[in-house]
Amino acid sequence: MRPGNCFGFFLLFILCLIVLSCSGSLFRNYGRILPSEEADRDLEGGVVHPEIRYYISGPDLYPNALMGLHRDYRLDRETLWKEVAMTPGKLREIVSFMKAKAREHGQFPYGFDLIDTGSRKIGFWYSIITARTFLRFAEDGTVMILTPKLETYEERDARDGDDLVP
Repeated sequence: MRPGNCFGFFLLFILCLIVLSCSGSLFRNYGRILPSEEADRDLEGGVVHPEIRYYISGPDLYPNALMGLHRDYRLDRETLWKEVAMTPGKLREIVSFMKAKAREHGQFPYGFDLIDTGSRKIGFWYSIITARTFLRFAEDGTVMILTPKLETYEERDARDGDDLVP
């Protein structure tokens, strides 16, 4: 290996180490979203937990996402979630409509656990895979969870249609 190549490799290696060392502090206020069979079972079974506030994003009939957040956490006011007074029947209905809408677009909704920075489960997320978000915790105890795009279901269809165009 030539000396110039060694220097470039060494510089890249040092830069990667710097980025990795900073990323711990950069992402320390972010939670995780992990797949959950328990969330799937509870939602499809209409199990309503009294310690959870329920929210939807998008149309009332077939939301783009359904989220539950533990009452100990406050949702950031700048988000566009709509709180829903949940009953077992209403939960089963929402999940059923979400599954039907997803099937129309060749997809399927999944349940996920929302995990805080201390690795505690603080709620759930239910949506198709392409509906994305993140959890960011503020110092005052609020949590920012963005709603997915309004055209969540149609977005994949548009990408698939692009593949068909010569």
